[in-house]
Formats: sequence, C-alpha cells, structure tokens
Amino acid sequence: MTQIPEDAIKCLDKGFVRLVDSMGGDDAIVQSARVSYGKGTSKVSQDRGLIRYLMRHRHTTPFEMVEFKYHCKMPIFVARQWVRHRTANINEYSLRYSEARDEFYYPEAEHIQYQSALNKQGRSGKVPKELTDKVLKYFREMSDRSFEMYKELNEAGLARELIRAILPVNLYTEWYWKNDLHNLLHFIGLRSDPHAQYEIRVFSDAMAESVKKVAPFAWEAYQDYVVRGMRFSRIEQSLLEKNLPARVIDDILEDIFYQITATLHNNKSREETDLFPLYQKQGGSDSKVDFKLKWDSGEIEIGNVRELREFKTKLESLKN
Repeated sequence: MTQIPEDAIKCLDKGFVRLVDSMGGDDAIVQSARVSYGKGTSKVSQDRGLIRYLMRHRHTTPFEMVEFKYHCKMPIFVARQWVRHRTANINEYSLRYSEARDEFYYPEAEHIQYQSALNKQGRSGKVPKELTDKVLKYFREMSDRSFEMYKELNEAGLARELIRAILPVNLYTEWYWKNDLHNLLHFIGLRSDPHAQYEIRVFSDAMAESVKKVAPFAWEAYQDYVVRGMRFSRIEQSLLEKNLPARVIDDILEDIFYQITATLHNNKSREETDLFPLYQKQGGSDSKVDFKLKWDSGEIEIGNVRELREFKTKLESLKN
C-alpha cells in the first residue's frame, strides 16, 4: 500500500482520498441535456438555471455523463460499508496476491463512545479515560498479535488467500473507485449526513471537495434541492391545505411577485415606468405607492424566474 500522496486529502490516521481523474463537469451536464455537440451559446446563468431545473425535477441522466475516479485508502470495515453503494467500478488491493502490510486504524479517544440507546447503528456519550485507554490498548494488541501470526504463516509459505482471514477489519486496504456524478452525489448525501458513521463520513466529505470544484453548479443544486430541500407527502400537503391560513399564502405570494419582477429586471433592465406594470403582470396586487416603497427599500432578492414561478404554482394549489 502507498503512503499519503501529496495531492490527496488525509482521512483518519493513515487513510486518504485522491482524485485521480474526472470526465466532464457542469458543461457536460448541460451539453447532454441539450443533446448538442458543443458548448453552445447559452449564458452561464442559463446553464446554471438548466442544471437547477434538472436537479429540481429529478432528471438524473445528464448528471451520469460526469465521472470521477478516486484512489482511496481506508480501513476494511469502512470499505465494506462503502461497497453497499453498488453503482461504481472498483479495483481493490488483493490480499490473495499481495502481502498484507502492517497498517491498522486506531480511533482517536474522542470517537470512542458508548452504543447509542436510540440508534442501533450509532454511538453517543462521553467515555471515561480509563475505558478509552483500554479500548485503544485492545485495538493495538489485537492488531499487533494478528499481524505477527499472519507474518509467521506467510513466511511458512501458507496460502495468502486463507491466512488473510486472521487479520482484523481495522486493517487498511485501498482501491480505485470510479462513479458517475448522479450516484456520487447520492453517496455523499448519505455518507456525509451527520448520522453516518464518523469513519466513512470523513472520506465522503473529502470526495465532496472535488465535486465542488469540478461541477460547482451541480453541487449547489444538490445542496439546495436534495440535502437542504424538503418534499411533502400527500398527507403532509393535505394538512398544509387545511391548516395554512390563506392570508399567509397571500403574503408569501406577494413576496414572490416582487422577486419575479426584480429578477426579470435584473436579467433585462426595464424603464422605471415599466416596473409597476411588470409587477402587476406577475399577479401583484399592491398599490403603486406601496410598490414604490417596497421597491426602493432595496430588500427584494432576485432568484431564478422558473423556480419562482414553480413555487408560485405550488402555493396557489394550496389555496384550491
């Protein structure tokens, strides 16, 4: 196995994630969605809007046109969690053909905790120092002794494919792992979640850094619509329809009318005399005097016209 390369992100005590190669980026997503053979003449803002539309409406195929290949080194028990995501091409260091190396994961004391009473897969609660010391002592004793036995049997000429079974799952392994952006984002969404196991979360967080650089618009859209977004079930929508006062919906709609107007004006500047009619065209009902007061406040945010209009339609459906 290798030492930590200079261009890698260190993970845990001896592991790392290194982006080896990538194919495509935001432009490849847009190109695929438009089924064109070049970058086209669209503005960057239009590309961003299209990517956000695709993510919002769960059109996943264009995101599969972008690929990432990583070189990773992690404890075996982390790798076994990792491969539950059955969407990647993997080539792992083989203990059938190659000798194991004396590299084991030892947790930091702060990550040694009790079994969670609420989450069968999690941990919580501060552990006294004498107990964390004992855990670390057992980790090292187990690792050292098992490797001694492995080394003895290996030198005696025993088959590696069998004697590897002596080694514990805190032994480090490494692999090349290639995946498309759609499935990579799904992986990161699950494994970078605060509820995910710490030891795999650090690897997921490291991989996220390369996604941010290679496909920043796609990353932004994923954060907005999947990680921090919210979907309502039919039952939840019904509760909102019954219990959300119409006046509250109307207030939100008014804000949207102003935002659509401001966004259209930002995209294509209008004469001042055209702004109020433009606002009315969006559905706004404020008087001209009130409109000017709000407009001149400078507090109206701009957004994406398509998104705002879709939100407007959803809100109006709650009143029906």
